[in-house]
Amino acid sequence: MSRQAHGLRAWVLQRFTALYLVLFLAYLLQRFYTFPVQDFAGWQAWIADPLVNLATGLFILSILIHAWVGVRDVVMDYVHHTGVRVAVFAAIALTLTGCGLWSLRVLFLAVIRGSGA
Repeated sequence: MSRQAHGLRAWVLQRFTALYLVLFLAYLLQRFYTFPVQDFAGWQAWIADPLVNLATGLFILSILIHAWVGVRDVVMDYVHHTGVRVAVFAAIALTLTGCGLWSLRVLFLAVIRGSGA
């Protein structure tokens, strides 16, 4: 794959993830303005809904992809030493992986506890 095609793929990925992030945030604003959640049980019931949980999971995945592509491009542009670049990429990947796993854990526990198990 040529460098231009790789850049186009990153550009398209940034645009699609940004679009999903904006749409989901607009949904959240509308949802909580119209039907505010009053207590923890309300939050738990809301996030335990399978569609909400799936949409939230996609939101988290979109944030992680959006962050990776954006930070990766900045590092590729401004960090020229290969060893430092590899170390920075590893640190970013580890951080984003940790955030993603923690978020999945939170969503999983919300489903388990929200279903009454």
